[in-house]
Amino acid sequence: MFPGDGVGPEIMEATESVLVALDRTFALGIEMRRIPVGLETLASEGTTIPNAVWDGIDWADGAILAPLDTQIYPAPEEGGRNLSSELRLKFKLGSNVRPSVSRPWVDRKFNLVICRENTEGFYAVRGMHQGHGEFMPDPDTAFALRKISRSATRRVAETAFELSKVRRHKITVVHKGNVLKLSDGLFLDEVRRIALDHPEVRVEEMLVDAAAAHLVRAPEQFDVVLTTNLFGDILSNQAAELAGGLGVGASLNIGADFAVAQAAHGSAPDIARMGIANPTALILSSAMLLDWFGRKSGRNGYVKAATAINQAIDATLATPANRTRDMGGALGTTAFMNAVVERLVLRHHWPD
Repeated sequence: MFPGDGVGPEIMEATESVLVALDRTFALGIEMRRIPVGLETLASEGTTIPNAVWDGIDWADGAILAPLDTQIYPAPEEGGRNLSSELRLKFKLGSNVRPSVSRPWVDRKFNLVICRENTEGFYAVRGMHQGHGEFMPDPDTAFALRKISRSATRRVAETAFELSKVRRHKITVVHKGNVLKLSDGLFLDEVRRIALDHPEVRVEEMLVDAAAAHLVRAPEQFDVVLTTNLFGDILSNQAAELAGGLGVGASLNIGADFAVAQAAHGSAPDIARMGIANPTALILSSAMLLDWFGRKSGRNGYVKAATAINQAIDATLATPANRTRDMGGALGTTAFMNAVVERLVLRHHWPD
């Protein structure tokens, strides 16, 4: 567990409390270690990623990463390294899965998941083997390089097709192939190849600008959205806001043998240490991690435990008074966590 920056330590503490209650109630045998990173270790050790991070990773089956305030980090050579990016590249966490399920106070009901390629695209530190994909030939001109590969496309496409099989058997491939003819052309070509192996899944293709409009107009039409890194980042935030806000936006970064749970929102330094941060997104992300681990390891108890967390969150949010301020309620971080724990502990049997 990496507490991160800003509100990160507060929502991580709430998430850890939920997991401890879950473990006590359902006897899962979860072991957790908390390892400081980010601005805390930059001040104490001169780096945002101390060596203890990699020792913890070697010990663990998965990780939970709270938000990082990377915007104010110094240059990497001065210790300001982005743990999120380094984890994604080191462990080839090629699929970022972000579900968006409309919450009780949202009028339009929908349930979709955005499956986004996670290691390439326009993101500067993810595009090159050495260095990054941005450069300036003169002080008044900047370039950004975009990387799309068949291997990375194949990884995220396989994740999306597997997801679709436990949902509604529909994938919308979002792209800008009419303009980015080579890079998105390659992406589309590889996805179409993968689709041939999954004839039971209905596949449609949509330009990203049209997808953004349709997401506002009729989000219920989408099931699994498969897209590239930058497009998926933007659309998943849009979907999370339509579903009830970034405070409920969960995500999981998935590789072959390792996964990192990570809330979709930022570190919100303006409300840090005020006790009002919403921990829902990180709690739900942790549930996704339990579900992934349970399915990968064949330990069905973890899958059921993930369902229990989701049910406890839904039961808590169903009552307006039990929500945090950003969701129209009045509870602080700890009070909301206690409300979720209460609903978990009251269930002394596995959910149906």
